[in-house]
Amino acid sequence: MFLVVLSVGLFLSNCHAGSPAKPATASGKVIEMTNDTFKKLVFNYEANKAFKFEGKVPVIIDFYATWCGPCRMVSPLLEEMAVKYDGKLIVYKVDTDKENLLASKLGIQSLPTLLFIPVKGDPRSTVGALPKEMIEKAIHEVLLIK
Repeated sequence: MFLVVLSVGLFLSNCHAGSPAKPATASGKVIEMTNDTFKKLVFNYEANKAFKFEGKVPVIIDFYATWCGPCRMVSPLLEEMAVKYDGKLIVYKVDTDKENLLASKLGIQSLPTLLFIPVKGDPRSTVGALPKEMIEKAIHEVLLIK
């Protein structure tokens, strides 16, 4: 299987209370994400010991760097998916050079890393530049979007 379950243990450290999540809206665009927005919209690893998705629709998170060639190959495919599945999923991107704390907390070691998070169930991740067909397969099989 090309997807691996992301270890929830990587999320955990210094648990304490946090603020409630604010819902995001799918805009048909890829949305830049920071550590703070991740904690509000996806998973507040400071407030929760076990993974608890804060969103209302499935998400894909692209962990990338501007200098990464394979990341530049995946980027237009994710932009296409954001438009194609507008209203059904949200696509975020995280610049690991700017958001190295978040990348570290999640155990991101290789780029690009795509994190697929269904509304219910465990997050799954992939490493490397996936072709369009594999991204769509993950959207259907992991995020359960038809």
